[in-house]
Amino acid sequence: MEALLRDAGHRAHPQARHCARRLSRPGEQWRTRVDNSGTAFSYRLLHRALGSTAAGIGDVGLVLATLERITDGDSQSWFDAWTSVAADLAARGEEALGRGHLATASWALLAAAEFYSKALAFVDGLPDQSVLLPTFRQGRACWEQVIDASAGRFLRVQVPYEDTTLPGYLLRPDASGAARPTLVMTNGSDESLPGLFGNGAAAGLARGWNVFVYDGPGQQSMLFERGVPFRYDWEAVLTPVIDALVGRPDVDASALTGYGVSQGGYWIPRAIAFERRLVAAVADPGVVDVSTPWTAHLPPALLDLLNSGQKDAFNAAMAKAQADAGPEAARTRAFRSKPYGVTDPFDLFSEVRKYQVRDVAGQITTPLLILDPEHEQFFPGQPQQLYDLLPGEKEIIEFTQAQGASFHCQPTGRQLTHTQMLDFLADHLPRSQD
Repeated sequence: MEALLRDAGHRAHPQARHCARRLSRPGEQWRTRVDNSGTAFSYRLLHRALGSTAAGIGDVGLVLATLERITDGDSQSWFDAWTSVAADLAARGEEALGRGHLATASWALLAAAEFYSKALAFVDGLPDQSVLLPTFRQGRACWEQVIDASAGRFLRVQVPYEDTTLPGYLLRPDASGAARPTLVMTNGSDESLPGLFGNGAAAGLARGWNVFVYDGPGQQSMLFERGVPFRYDWEAVLTPVIDALVGRPDVDASALTGYGVSQGGYWIPRAIAFERRLVAAVADPGVVDVSTPWTAHLPPALLDLLNSGQKDAFNAAMAKAQADAGPEAARTRAFRSKPYGVTDPFDLFSEVRKYQVRDVAGQITTPLLILDPEHEQFFPGQPQQLYDLLPGEKEIIEFTQAQGASFHCQPTGRQLTHTQMLDFLADHLPRSQD
């Protein structure tokens, strides 16, 4: 039961709470033992941080040097190491801005923005989580400076959404204003906007496409600053995003494509079951049921209580398990619950169970590419399940350890990923735009 409280939710896979083991000989601390479990510190640092350097976010040596400053399994040392290097990069970027070196400033500030985000990867392990909002704001300030340093290529676009707006950014390869194919990128549960550069935005720009990124409900600024939680019916989010783009003269409305990364691999299929204006889309990975990592570790008796709707008994059992597990597990569960906007355990699990596409997959007509990495930690087997559910045009691509592209979202195989997914999308653009 303690494992349940500690590991519930997408970001805390049961095998992902063990840290990577570094070698102890001098000069070899950057080397980490990574087996098929994809341990948390190795996945977040060595895999994802190194993978993003291929898109120009930071440097390989900088990532490895940061690793040497982190004590295995120590959330505080993780936070301190990343905020330190982020602050140094932010200072370098601001100095470059003052001297008019926009390219240098953009590189340093983009890396700073992403490294501030990485600092928060294990904030649920800190006794004092009040650092979350100021650290997020430091990173977002760096991101906004990247937008300002783009010489007019990158634009802020506020997306009307219900009674408020979603923060969006139209990234363009130049400032000409020419109508271009536009890739709409939907993030996962806890990734940052600068992180999307390493997940395909930079590659899309290199092809001469626009790329649109945004914070949806429960993501980044919408959660941290406004307290707006996730929603399972992402068509209510994607449709306003597309509405904001189709009337723009710098967007070719006939050449819109979509991409969802991590938990976005659920949101994109869900949305395109209703929203039909994308000519093609990619789910990375394909996700059928977000609740699987939440319910997989429930003891059978507790799962029976959930299935039979015995709320009081379920909550009593969860309260006892939380008391036995201690304060760290309680902090983790509270942190994992916050994006869903629910604190009651029974209501939380019931809410997460709404995040599934079995009921709507049969309505999807948009051509969909599903990415299926070997050793997927969070949604194993679900890419194939999604493929089997789709009635229309579909394709599934496996990524393997032999390719250096295993684990969730192929973190060290991003260039291979981008060539595959962008080729698929390009094949579905109007012929004049491919």
